[in-house]
Amino acid sequence: MEYVGGLIVARVDYQRQVFDYVRHPDQDAAKDAASPARRPVVVVGAGPVGLALAIDLAQQRIPVVLLDNDDRLSTGSRAICFAKRTLEIFDRLGCGDRMVDKGVSWKLGRVFFKDEQVYEFDLQPEPGHERPAFINLQQYYVEGFLAERAAALPLIDIRWRSKVKGIAQFDDHAVLTIETPEGEYCIAADHVAACDGSRSTLRQLVGQEAQGRTFKDRFLIADVKMKLDRPAERWFWFDPAFHPNQSVLFHMQPDNVWRIDFQLGWDADPEEEKKPENIIPRVQALLANSAMKDAPFELEWASVYTFSCLRMARFRHGRVLFAGDSAHGVSPFGARGANSGVQDAENLAWKLVAVLRGHAGETLLDSYADEREAAADENILNSTRATDFITPKSEVSRLFRDAVLQLAKKHPFARTLVNSGRLSVPATLHASPLNTADVHGDVFEGRMVPGAVAADAPLASRDRAGEPGWLLRAVGTGNFAALVFGDGAAADRSARAVAEGASAADVQVAVFQVPLDDAHALATQRYGAQAGTVYLLRPDQHVCARWRQPDARAIRAALDRALARG
Repeated sequence: MEYVGGLIVARVDYQRQVFDYVRHPDQDAAKDAASPARRPVVVVGAGPVGLALAIDLAQQRIPVVLLDNDDRLSTGSRAICFAKRTLEIFDRLGCGDRMVDKGVSWKLGRVFFKDEQVYEFDLQPEPGHERPAFINLQQYYVEGFLAERAAALPLIDIRWRSKVKGIAQFDDHAVLTIETPEGEYCIAADHVAACDGSRSTLRQLVGQEAQGRTFKDRFLIADVKMKLDRPAERWFWFDPAFHPNQSVLFHMQPDNVWRIDFQLGWDADPEEEKKPENIIPRVQALLANSAMKDAPFELEWASVYTFSCLRMARFRHGRVLFAGDSAHGVSPFGARGANSGVQDAENLAWKLVAVLRGHAGETLLDSYADEREAAADENILNSTRATDFITPKSEVSRLFRDAVLQLAKKHPFARTLVNSGRLSVPATLHASPLNTADVHGDVFEGRMVPGAVAADAPLASRDRAGEPGWLLRAVGTGNFAALVFGDGAAADRSARAVAEGASAADVQVAVFQVPLDDAHALATQRYGAQAGTVYLLRPDQHVCARWRQPDARAIRAALDRALARG
């Protein structure tokens, strides 16, 4: 049993849960592409990315068909590190609290060279954020919580054991051929979101492939169940005595499960390495290296993987938009895979809503490709650099790495060169065509530039449960929002300008007034605010424009630009 939303509920074994195949009336509508049932959006793939996208759309009153070729969730830990920004997205999707309550929150990492600690780092050194820097939570929990949230939304139609076999694209829709246990049928969609993973069937069906670099190395993942009295920290070893010439990563997960990643080298035999008789001695050697040596343990799951850093040339192909691993792939160092995929879904959802409601044209969907391709390039760059540092492929590279690690013990400059995986942060969309440049003469400080994700901060107001409020929760989801700072005449003029500009643009904009007082000092500081300062946020909480004192014309122009109008 466990607590969910203050209630005690039966615990679900998400790794063994089987979802029923259910025949749908669409299967009787048409057996071919002549007159199939038509839906606004079909999402292919019920992993974290597809589920997040479907929930986001349904919450904004867009009906969604969600197809998955399987009838189960993932097994094993797989993606386990979920970053602050992803948790903020999960908050908007209605399951953030549950993720954080179940997950292991952490922010401190330690780096070791051989058996000596080189340095430690704090991923969230500043106070005043609702969510932790990271939680560790097995992917099957994330998928399970999202699947339960999706099942509670009547606008999501989840169809298990429904495999896409073909696609035909037309000017204003696509037709999918779907294979089920009872045969094939067709369904039409205004738009198709391909969230079907690294071996994407849809990517193959549209004749595309991801290009990039494959790394010739192998890693063993072992989920080990044991009770250890250790803090929730990320420990990374370079060339430890218990696993010489290789690297090891050690993480705490819920339910007394610990994730261990052992670098094996390219010549390792994957099938042999997955055998318990070969895994157990590796784990025993790690534990013998510390006070943990007498801890009893049992293996829960293991896998051997290789990886690539790659992406598709374009994430949009006609009516099909690719997100997550179907569009791009990275190494696991830095936890950039699932996190960037959920951010893909967040970016795509509001744009699909705007297009389907007639608030924007199809060009807005091209901006999804522009923005998320740039984000993928940033993730691939960081992922490749981390992999090259962790797994040097020449003697010169290894000598450089080892020298950096030695220097890092005493010299802060060298610590900036140590790369055990630059951990996931959201991309700042500097070059987005949806951004409005700062007005000449308006001077701002800080990170909240157009294209950045809005920073959270505490609010003086309380929520309905009496808990302190938070800025990003107040902003919410589904609409544009304007943060108007101050409560005097300048703020009133800015608030009127927002209302008039939004009305002229025929766009709904929620206005949130943030006083310039002690209770909101962090928000004021993070946004470099003065009386009358306005930040315009997109529905995905990226800043798209800011002003010291805007007029209605400037607000309307920024909204038109953010919706790719003209």
